[in-house]
Amino acid sequence: MGRRALEVEEVRHSYRRRPVLRGVDLRLRAGTLTGIVGENGAGKSTLLKILAGELRPCHGTVRHHGRFGYCPQHVVLNDSLTVHQHLKFFQSAFRLPDVRRAEEIMNVLGFAEYANERARALSGGTRQKLNLTLALMHDPQVLLLDEPYQGFDWDTYQRFWDLAARLRTAGRSILIVSHLAYDTERLDELWTLAGGVLRPRAAGTT
Repeated sequence: MGRRALEVEEVRHSYRRRPVLRGVDLRLRAGTLTGIVGENGAGKSTLLKILAGELRPCHGTVRHHGRFGYCPQHVVLNDSLTVHQHLKFFQSAFRLPDVRRAEEIMNVLGFAEYANERARALSGGTRQKLNLTLALMHDPQVLLLDEPYQGFDWDTYQRFWDLAARLRTAGRSILIVSHLAYDTERLDELWTLAGGVLRPRAAGTT
């Protein structure tokens, strides 16, 4: 069994006494691509917020073994800043020596030419690319992605999976949460969240 990058034990959460998560257990191994699918309202985003530390669970524990990156479903950018200014801001926040890794990711995702564009001028897909770049620029061991495909055209979609494969090869773990199970044959593990419970599902099924 490979080294664990993330451990989730008996996580429960409710909103106004309405149970959303009913005891979620999950282990992410280093160097794996994992997917969680479920209908809208199943609690996927709630679970991801708990894994990212944005939300405290009513019960249970989450253990990260190293750095993590979080890419929420709704992009949070400063519309008055350029792409490069966002990189510099996060460079300072992460205490990085430079932004070269971020620039490499921009090249992989195909939007390096937008470095001097203000966020307000970017398309939805390009904003999502920037969101993903910011989550990755500090080289996290675990990357948490909530509906990462939103706004991606076909070329960007292929670039995303190429990047995911590179990260896996480098020993990083990626957790993709989505309401639709796209390209499940690319995943090492696939889970379904329904009724507040996480259940294994064979990767490659639809």
